[in-house]
Amino acid sequence: MLDIAEELGRWVRQGRSFAVATVVAVTGSAPRPPGAALAVDSEGTVIGSVSGGCVEAAVYELCRRALDDGETVVERFGYSDEDAFAVGLTCGGVIDVLVAPVRAPRSADAGAPDGSPPALREGPGRVLAGALAAAARGETVALVRAADGPGPSAGQALLVRPGGGHEGTLGAGPGLDRVAVGRAGAMLDAGSTGRAVLGGGDGERCESPLTVLVETSVPPARMIVFGAVDFASALARVGAFLGYRVTVCDARPVFATPARFPDAHEVVVDWPHRYLAATATDSRTVLCVLTHDPRFDVPLLVHALTLPVAYVGAMGSRRTHEDRVRRLREAGVPDAGLARLHSPIGLDLGAHTPEETALSIAAEIVAERRGGSGLSLTGAHIPIHHDVPSLGSPA
Repeated sequence: MLDIAEELGRWVRQGRSFAVATVVAVTGSAPRPPGAALAVDSEGTVIGSVSGGCVEAAVYELCRRALDDGETVVERFGYSDEDAFAVGLTCGGVIDVLVAPVRAPRSADAGAPDGSPPALREGPGRVLAGALAAAARGETVALVRAADGPGPSAGQALLVRPGGGHEGTLGAGPGLDRVAVGRAGAMLDAGSTGRAVLGGGDGERCESPLTVLVETSVPPARMIVFGAVDFASALARVGAFLGYRVTVCDARPVFATPARFPDAHEVVVDWPHRYLAATATDSRTVLCVLTHDPRFDVPLLVHALTLPVAYVGAMGSRRTHEDRVRRLREAGVPDAGLARLHSPIGLDLGAHTPEETALSIAAEIVAERRGGSGLSLTGAHIPIHHDVPSLGSPA
């Protein structure tokens, strides 16, 4: 539910009661990943989505029921052979949805000086409100909740921050809380959201195993575009649309201006290799080299290919690529480094315009991130959705 944190945080501050339905597991082809959420307040207002429309009406009713009876449940939705348009996923997948009520106090007048409702200033409510507020501010946090439905842990929550700081409890004993903090920390490092089973084989003397949903909220991944060219302007627009924090870097101040790149979050005037050496990158960062000039490309790529980033691509013709590879070999880049380079950059879409080229580059980045083949789905016996870790996910 951290994907709708800003809206839910507003409901919390307003003292509304609501129920949240969160996708906790996906099998096969399904439109939304674990962590996707839909919420319904006591007035029937809806935000978010769990399936892109397939089961929204049924989930809405489950949320209304949770508001009435206060029960936390897990419901499974799948394809119906008898009626493909009945409650189910016509795409053929199966999703498990956790539905949990969040009750506001009877009177918001008893709130704290900061306006927060009293029922959300202690226990699970406090943890939930803290997670929503942190996610809305763009902080790195993980929220751990039981994904088994009714039971001692239903409604309990654990908020985990980088470095192991945490608050709250899953209500299943300190051993499982310790394991949950460690597992959530690992998923924070990867920027991944998903279900985990705690206990048993976790190396701790824990209480009964517990299935949990670990939702992570991390700052947007970076896309760094080198070369202040028209292709960079189009790619910055597409990158921002995909959720990346986009930086455009070029050593030429006359070209590297915010006015020319309105969709970039920042425009930097510096030598590309010098900027890359000084700026922060991680395993989700994508680097797109569009300068196709050896003076910029070679020193930049020599360093880029040593970094543990998600993607490194470089623009140019096949002749430019061959010359680039020769220069990189002479500069000491090993074969393993060259194998990571996507050059010429992008998928074969027959692109001509800067916008089409940006789409080609973005498509290759998504395929690399999600484990896609880049082939047409028409007539191909390949999965539509790939179950791979999204280490390069923008958010």
